[in-house]
Amino acid sequence: MAGTSPKLIMRGGRKSGRNSYCNRAQPYKNPAQTMPPNLTGYYRFVSQKNMEDYLQALNIGMALRKIALLLKPDKEIDHQGNHMIVKTLSTFHNYILEFELGVEFEEDLRNVDGRKCQTIVTWEEEQLVCVQKGEVPNRGWRHWLEGEKLYLELTARDAVCEQVFRKVK
Repeated sequence: MAGTSPKLIMRGGRKSGRNSYCNRAQPYKNPAQTMPPNLTGYYRFVSQKNMEDYLQALNIGMALRKIALLLKPDKEIDHQGNHMIVKTLSTFHNYILEFELGVEFEEDLRNVDGRKCQTIVTWEEEQLVCVQKGEVPNRGWRHWLEGEKLYLELTARDAVCEQVFRKVK
C-alpha cells in the first residue's frame, strides 16, 4: 500500500539496559533477499574481556568463576540452512547447542548456571542473535564474522562479555 510504513517485528519483548538488542523493533526483511554469512568452521579462542562481570551477573559462585576464567574454549559451528549446531569445547566442560533459526525452544543450561530458559536464535543483519528469556534479565548472545575472526558478545543483566576466536578450519 502506498504511504504506509514498513511492517515491524518486535524482538525480545522485555525492557533492558545498555546494549539492548533484545528489545528493538526491526523492519521486516524477506529472508530470501539477504543471505546471512555461513558460520561453519572450527574457531580457536583468542581473547576475552569482562568475563568475570558476566559470570557474576549470572550469579555463578566464586570457585566456578575462577575455573571459568582459566578456560580458553574453542567453537565448532555447523551451519546448514536454518539448522545450526554450536559447540563450545574446553578441557573442563563441553556445551552443545542445536537449534532451528527462528524457532523458540527450551534451553537446558543446568550444566552452565543451573537454569533453564526459553531461547530463540535469529539473524539480525549479518549477526546471529540469541535471546534467552528466564530468571536473568537481558540475557543472550550474538555471533558475527569479521574476516577470519568470529566475535561473541555475551550479555546478562548489565554485564557484557566479549570473546574473539580465529578460524582454523
